[in-house]
Amino acid sequence: MELYADQSKESSANRFAYETVVKRWPVIITSIIDNVHQANHEIMTKGSTDNFYNKIVEGKQLIRSLSELKAEMSRDRPLRFIPDDRGVDISVYNDELQALINLELNTWFTAPWLFAECYLYRLVRSWFALTVHWSQHDPFEHQKIFTFQASGKAVFQLAVTMADLDDASSSMSMDDARLEILFGEMIQMCLWGNATDLSLLPSLDYKDIQALQSVGKIAQAASMDHILRNDSQQVWESLKDLRDAQIDVVLDNSGFELFTDLVLADFLVTHTPFVSKVVFQYVARFVSLTDSRCVPCSPKLLPWFVSDVLPKDFASQLAEKDWVSFFVSSYPSPSDQEAAALTGMMRRWRSHIASGAFELSVPLDTPIGPLSVDFNRREGDNSALDGATFWTLPYSFWRLPEQISLINQLEKSALVIFKGDLNYRKLTADVKWSASTPLPSAIGPLGGHIPILSLRTCKADVVVGLEPGVAEKLDEQEKGWRVSGK
Repeated sequence: MELYADQSKESSANRFAYETVVKRWPVIITSIIDNVHQANHEIMTKGSTDNFYNKIVEGKQLIRSLSELKAEMSRDRPLRFIPDDRGVDISVYNDELQALINLELNTWFTAPWLFAECYLYRLVRSWFALTVHWSQHDPFEHQKIFTFQASGKAVFQLAVTMADLDDASSSMSMDDARLEILFGEMIQMCLWGNATDLSLLPSLDYKDIQALQSVGKIAQAASMDHILRNDSQQVWESLKDLRDAQIDVVLDNSGFELFTDLVLADFLVTHTPFVSKVVFQYVARFVSLTDSRCVPCSPKLLPWFVSDVLPKDFASQLAEKDWVSFFVSSYPSPSDQEAAALTGMMRRWRSHIASGAFELSVPLDTPIGPLSVDFNRREGDNSALDGATFWTLPYSFWRLPEQISLINQLEKSALVIFKGDLNYRKLTADVKWSASTPLPSAIGPLGGHIPILSLRTCKADVVVGLEPGVAEKLDEQEKGWRVSGK
């Protein structure tokens, strides 16, 4: 079982975790209810065939189950066992829940925060999976699309930046000094792309989103003041002498953050000699399995923490479409230069997919849902739990070394980039560490296996790797700095 003794709990003593249970999660559940209700309404306006009727009936049952879940959460009721939808991960969740029952830590206010939050999304997924007509429905898809559509200004800015870089690369050599500066800017861009997390910011408007995603030089310089730990120089030193290496990226949010991940991957593959292939895995990783010039990435296999990348989100972001019309609500009049830059960059990304320079760890048309128990599973063989399914287990990444095939893949990488707050919490086992604890100590058994870069804006209490006294000073000067995402 997982180590729970020192993990964050949702008790009132842990303010942010407690507020998550009583405020944020009910809002998320309500958004799912609203989504299903709206879908049912649209079905009723289209016709009354038997299939339509049956889907409406299933939708109403989903709404009842979700409403009951909200009530149970507010009353601190025990967590229920997840119904068997034939996913290979069901026994993992239910075995962990049984262990919590034995410890009397199995209610919404007493369960370890990391387990309870993962459990919430897996429980909801099981209800959708057990239907006939809703099994491939992503209740967060509309929110993800809306948020990305609100990112038009930043998207076009980055596209022009990359086009300018293309022009500069063709007219002058990219020596180490230039590449080092560009690499630092790309890493910072990827960091702040993580600021948009729909599970934490369910009611953002266009102005809020654009402020979070400002990518101009002035905004970048101002953002440096908010970076508490910056190891990008050490990362540069470890990469600068590599040739055709592999990099893994464990993805987080879709939309603008995925866009910035793709920009970084494009920069590494197109403009540096370091990397020639990026593989995006379910949760997201840049890793090479066969080609040395590869960045693989990992998406999630089920709707996860509202905005995390599903395979179909990845496919949609690379699709050939009228991007000017897509972003018209937030950026109605891009210049011809901006439109051409974005179209050209998207075309190059599709060519990277075709050539294998970009690769998703699972097929782009992979359906929603964890692997079935029938998927390549032999008695005593846990390989199906490796890879894609592992990322949506309730485990911390301290358990990664136990996933033999996955850790063997990651150990081939020159660098593994973990994106976002949840991945940071899982790296550190969500333990209440002293803020000055070195990251190599906080990642426990994972230490020494793989070279890690964690890009995270603070959205939960756990923080490590700070100089002594920094956290105490911030506690006095800026209340809530650990959870603000700034």
